[in-house]
Amino acid sequence: MTDVRQQLIDVIREEAVFHGDFTLTSGKKASYYIDLRKVSLDHRVAPLIGRVMVPLVDEFDDIAAVGGLTMGADPIAAAVLHQGAALGRTYDAFVVRKEPKDHGRGKQVEGPDLAGKRVVVLEDTSTTGGSPLTAARALEKVGAEVVAVAVVVDRATGAREVIEEAGYAYRAAIGLEDLGLA
Repeated sequence: MTDVRQQLIDVIREEAVFHGDFTLTSGKKASYYIDLRKVSLDHRVAPLIGRVMVPLVDEFDDIAAVGGLTMGADPIAAAVLHQGAALGRTYDAFVVRKEPKDHGRGKQVEGPDLAGKRVVVLEDTSTTGGSPLTAARALEKVGAEVVAVAVVVDRATGAREVIEEAGYAYRAAIGLEDLGLA
């Protein structure tokens, strides 16, 4: 696990950290931007993400599915689904839309039926915790039990505190210090 985690850190640091003046989703300004979609959709990196994130999901019993708010969580969920299956795990994946569809079945949560099931919300990079909490609220509306939020990179900007205050366990695979940004 340690070698895989270090490989993931190295790839993120080399290919997904950009320096400059950026405005984050939260509206806050930052001197760097971590663009995990640059690597999470890469055939070399997605398996690393899955292998690093599966143990975080495995910390919780009886998890039926993983996923989160589209778009950032989608490739993370796919990576965890595939690496989990390769390791004999049976959790499925789901996608949470920002808003319910205004046509068809009008669903906000796509994937298997999650009513009464334990789930972990995934996120690529956490800043404010808003995306995982939006996903958690939508999941609870369909009867899922959200037990945790797990992120690939924690920006150390308050997301952990917000998510834990909302009553969810919080796990992060990589911190800013790992990327040389702290």
